[in-house]
Amino acid sequence: MKGAILFEEWNTFMKQQVFDSIHNVQRDYNWLITDIYAFPGRSNFDYKSPYVWISGDELTDILAEDDFQWVFALFSGFTKDITKEEVLQYDLPYADCYGGFWKNPVTIQHPMAVIEIAPFDAEFVLVISADDKIVEDFMKSKPLAEDLETYNNSLDKS
Repeated sequence: MKGAILFEEWNTFMKQQVFDSIHNVQRDYNWLITDIYAFPGRSNFDYKSPYVWISGDELTDILAEDDFQWVFALFSGFTKDITKEEVLQYDLPYADCYGGFWKNPVTIQHPMAVIEIAPFDAEFVLVISADDKIVEDFMKSKPLAEDLETYNNSLDKS
């Protein structure tokens, strides 16, 4: 399990800043998107619901049309064999005020998810994945990204 954090202006536009940098593997998952505070433009994305369940292909198509800014959200990715009903048996995960992001070892909040991405306060984005290659690809594409565990360790020393 690896995680990365990126502090970079305008990095909370998911298509261009995140999905492109992980080689669009979001298409391989179904997504539970929660804790949404976003500014969709021309798309019909339902950002006012407590959660959105969407396929990676649908999400990719929406963001190809309208790569809008996400202020807060938690994108929890699930293998396609896991159903929405199974996922919703657990509490909805959230980004804002979730302390687990800042503890080592890095973990994913939803027990069935294999990847979580959190645009956070339009200031930074977190990428955490059970597939280390996804995080490594993100960090290669984004040279200012930091290993999340290393970042967390620096918080402990301040």
